[in-house]
Amino acid sequence: MIKDRPLGPIVENWTPPRRPDAVVLEGRYARLDRLDSQRHARPLFDAFDGHSWLWDYMPNGPFRTASDYQAWAETAAQGEDPFFYAITDLESGAVSGVASYLRIAPETGSIEVGNICFAPALQRTRAATEAMALMMGWAFDAGYRRYEWKCNSLNRPSRVAAQRLGFSYEGIFRQALVVKGRNRDTAWFACIDREWPLLKAAFGAWLDPANFDASGAQRQTLADLTRSVLVMRDPDLG
Repeated sequence: MIKDRPLGPIVENWTPPRRPDAVVLEGRYARLDRLDSQRHARPLFDAFDGHSWLWDYMPNGPFRTASDYQAWAETAAQGEDPFFYAITDLESGAVSGVASYLRIAPETGSIEVGNICFAPALQRTRAATEAMALMMGWAFDAGYRRYEWKCNSLNRPSRVAAQRLGFSYEGIFRQALVVKGRNRDTAWFACIDREWPLLKAAFGAWLDPANFDASGAQRQTLADLTRSVLVMRDPDLG
């Protein structure tokens, strides 16, 4: 008999969480509605139009015409995995981004955020950060144990964003995919349920209007607020 074979701890009172539904996620700066091709496709196309680089690391796009984007949105809006949201910046009133839950596995308590595409007008705004905080909050409040972020390893802005939001680096999966005929090595990040209370507090502190001066400059960075939660930092980000 082989002795001393360690086993993981029992997960007490484990109940698989529910799958994402059409609930609206709304905060001070952002609102997320389930993607509706009739309501959202045209404003999203207009927000993305002229910025073909947005699609460099995406599995879809670029879209040449509004009808092309409409056709994609009609299919995406019907899916349950990925489950897409349209993001509205409440300060401008503009629908200017999408994101989804995907690889949804209630049986193991794991869910991923991805397919994130923010128009330039949404990028680096409080609404953009709050949208990600709202999605993370829903997942952990629903009972998921693990929340993942994966991206092309060459997509440095996405890796920076993941770490800033409190996702710990977990490594590179080499030759993980072929996307648009090109190799993709995938960078993996994740946070887990016991980290959520600290991350929730960090988001709250960063999004507090008192964290911004009269010109809108942040007094404390989110990266500073989430740094203590990280189990491992991305070595390529310094």
